[in-house]
Amino acid sequence: MENVYSVVYKIALVKKVTVHKIISLQYPSCSSFLSQLTMAAPKLLALSSLSSICPFPIPNSSPSSLNIYKFHTPKPTLIFCKSTEPQTISESEPEGYGAAAPTRGDIYLQRQQVVAASSSVQATTKKKKKKKDNIFKFSNLAPCCYGCGAPLHTLEVDAPGYIDQETYDLKKKHHQLRKILCGRCRLLSHGHMITAVGGNGGYSGGKQFVTAEELREKLSHVRHEKALIVKLVDIVDFNGSFLARVRDLAGANPIILVITKVDLLPKDTDLNCVGDWVVEATMKKKLNVLSVHLTSSKSLVGISGVVSEIQKEKKGRDVYILGSANVGKSAFINALLNTMSYKDPVAASARKYKPIQSAVPGTTLGPIPIDAFLGGDKLYDTPGVHLHHRQAAVIHAEDLPTLAPQSRLRGQVFPSSGQNLDSQIANRMRSSGLSGLSIFWGGLVRIDILKVLPETCLTFYGPKALQIHVVPTEEADEFYQKELGVLLTPPTGKEKADDWMGLETKRQLQIKCEDIERPTCDVAISGLGWFSVVPVNKSAGISNPVSEVTAGELTFVVHVPKPVEIFVRSPMPVGKAGGQWYDYRELTEEELEVRPKWFF
Repeated sequence: MENVYSVVYKIALVKKVTVHKIISLQYPSCSSFLSQLTMAAPKLLALSSLSSICPFPIPNSSPSSLNIYKFHTPKPTLIFCKSTEPQTISESEPEGYGAAAPTRGDIYLQRQQVVAASSSVQATTKKKKKKKDNIFKFSNLAPCCYGCGAPLHTLEVDAPGYIDQETYDLKKKHHQLRKILCGRCRLLSHGHMITAVGGNGGYSGGKQFVTAEELREKLSHVRHEKALIVKLVDIVDFNGSFLARVRDLAGANPIILVITKVDLLPKDTDLNCVGDWVVEATMKKKLNVLSVHLTSSKSLVGISGVVSEIQKEKKGRDVYILGSANVGKSAFINALLNTMSYKDPVAASARKYKPIQSAVPGTTLGPIPIDAFLGGDKLYDTPGVHLHHRQAAVIHAEDLPTLAPQSRLRGQVFPSSGQNLDSQIANRMRSSGLSGLSIFWGGLVRIDILKVLPETCLTFYGPKALQIHVVPTEEADEFYQKELGVLLTPPTGKEKADDWMGLETKRQLQIKCEDIERPTCDVAISGLGWFSVVPVNKSAGISNPVSEVTAGELTFVVHVPKPVEIFVRSPMPVGKAGGQWYDYRELTEEELEVRPKWFF
């Protein structure tokens, strides 16, 4: 034999004993000694360097670069040989001795497998780290206004997030930049209407500092987070604010559906019927939710139920409040913190720096983290999703308050006995009902009635600021041009009326009347409200039999501004009469298993 393996310090690591004990081992024969050295040290060692310590004669060989260290102990002299070349430490135990020992080829293959496995783990770790780096993190953001979420700055006075330089330096010195309100939020809190969102879904009038697309991009990270989603829907604008494609934002995260502003529904409305109606509509949209809650941020109706559901389903996750613009997210969060503060001191302290409430869509311009839970999880107020198909996206910023109902809705029935109508209109209605007439709902909606029953009436539910005007259909175009901005508002004023785009979208509706004892359907205008089609107006005291020619045939043409959408839906059971005619559908066992529960 020409060479043997060198003895290195890693023998002690492998054998888990001291170097003294290893070198002082007694080997019965030369072959046994070489076997132990072969398994213990992977690097080659020239035999000439071991001639002084081996218990058998060693043939001459070429010199090798070795460092020989001698350790003096009470027992036989201990010599430890260490190669100057870098060595790989193996922590695995030898699989055998002598003939059963692994060959050099086996050792090489094992090392290659370890290197390959290590490379795979490192690649996976780098991939995960890169993915996490791409996810939007709030902790890395610059300090933001706690009222709207806009980054703080000292550059442009009119821009969201602006504070003066002196205040900025003072708050920064005391580490209080996250506890400051920007100038725009101060104006909004005093009733000023200041829009900041432009682009597709933004608002005309005023400066536009951020686009609706940029706000949606700020929510794109939510689908990658492990979170609990609380989705808000405005009951007055149920279809327009529903966000049917909310899964694009929420991903596979669980959703709690919260219906807001139920205190605006007409008096004597049965919320049991409304809750069942909401669940039915949600099932038709094929949106799987954990539960449905009817709430009012003003009267705190249903808020405690939402708090209980969040605590039950949160499970260590952050909570995100999502919804369309002006659906009431900030007001809902304030009501949530108010309810939680009775039992949670963390929520009580969070109320001091709560988001700003305003009638302006787009008040919140960035995610606002709120420390609302004892476990350290956060509650996030998020920017509203600005939808281009709502009425708020087409009218001037100064007219936005007219679209927000401030008190309980009262259905405006047309025709009704208490209305003062022109004699020509009154005579025409007595002869042929509403057929051949056009109804204007402010300056935003026009309804041409082509064919209805003589006893048919329409009931309008929406902002009180929008008045109803009726003219013959042949005079409707001239009347609209003449009275837009005067009688027909919004838009308010002739200057805004001159820049108004008009009612460019026209949709013909053919509605089948199957049951004259209940409303046939609702026609909802996105961002405004709805009107209910009642085949026979019993309140008017009309007892004439229904005409056989027109029975089951109701035809309308609805005109709205170009991007605004029109929805035809089953009638919402509102008012005292709604609880009388509403029928609960019989459910199968399979439907009962997947159907979400609703609470108020």
